[in-house]
Amino acid sequence: MAWNEPGNQKDKDPWGDNRGGNQGPPDLDEVVRKIQGKFDKIFGGKGSGTGSQQPGPGGQKSGFLGVIVLVVIAVVAIINSVFTVDEQERGVVLRLGEYNRTVEPGLQFKLPLLEAVIPVNVTQIRNASMKKLMLTQYENVVEIQMNVQYRIADPVEFALRAEDPHRSLEHAAESSLRHEVGNTALDPILTTGRIVVAEQTALRLQDYMKRYQTGIEVRKVNIDQAQAPVEVQAAFDDVQKAKLDKERYINEAEAYANTIVPESRGKAQRIIEEANAYKDRVVARAEGETSRFLNLLTEYRKAPDVTRERMYLDTIQKVLSSSSKVLVDVEGGNNLLYLPLDKLTQQGPLTPGQTTRSIGQQEIDEITNQVIDKIRERQTDVRRGR
Repeated sequence: MAWNEPGNQKDKDPWGDNRGGNQGPPDLDEVVRKIQGKFDKIFGGKGSGTGSQQPGPGGQKSGFLGVIVLVVIAVVAIINSVFTVDEQERGVVLRLGEYNRTVEPGLQFKLPLLEAVIPVNVTQIRNASMKKLMLTQYENVVEIQMNVQYRIADPVEFALRAEDPHRSLEHAAESSLRHEVGNTALDPILTTGRIVVAEQTALRLQDYMKRYQTGIEVRKVNIDQAQAPVEVQAAFDDVQKAKLDKERYINEAEAYANTIVPESRGKAQRIIEEANAYKDRVVARAEGETSRFLNLLTEYRKAPDVTRERMYLDTIQKVLSSSSKVLVDVEGGNNLLYLPLDKLTQQGPLTPGQTTRSIGQQEIDEITNQVIDKIRERQTDVRRGR
């Protein structure tokens, strides 16, 4: 039997309306009062009672508080649904803990209580530093200080795929550096090979970050310092100094070789040129002497006596022109007088501080004339005495 059939209205009417068999719709005011009574009970009010009772002042106050609470909840929900993403960030939105979307910078919206936002800075260049003792290729211990510069390339992987991306980066960087240092000798690590080691470490580290899905992009790896441990630093400095001395000596020897070899080659070439010039000079002189002798032979055959006398006089002149001795031939005498003018020129009074004194040509001529006069006087006396 339906609730609105005749004879069952009072018992079956869910709205509790007993208005003398009226089968019209329920009273709207009564419905509102019932709902308000339920809210009053929830928020500590006394309730509105049955539909025939009128609400008192306490009920109206409780209903007003309930409406305020509902408005506050609605405002808080609206505020929580609006958020702002910075220009340097990207927002990773999770809905009920599951990735939903990535939002760009600006004013964004989310479902309150259902969605959460993880902001990730994708433009900031971050740094990770470490200082470790490592073994080189030939088991030498070296202390290396390294710095890694990186940024977040994939905010989703950085926020969700790895539990601690920064720690993963540090472990992977140390592993990559140990791999490269272990395949390199000590000297390149300490000198010019440090840049190569850093580049290879950066490539290997980026490969690790991609395989681990950390969302990190390695920008640059710098090896700031590479040195021997403190315990052996003094001995290591001595070895390095010896190596530098070795390089310096080699460079000095090469510089000396580069100087002396061209100089020796130049001297050798000069000697060769002088020898060639001497050869040409000797050959030319021999050819000239031969030509002169042949010409002289021709003249000698024409006039032997004259040519012989001329040759004798030329020879005597050539020999005596470089001699300091004087031979005096006095007319009518049988002997030649020898005057040692080379000895006479070294005699005579000396001034203080002077060891020798030279005689001029005029003095020599005067001495010669005096000697000749004396000889002539003696010859005259000899003749008169006979």
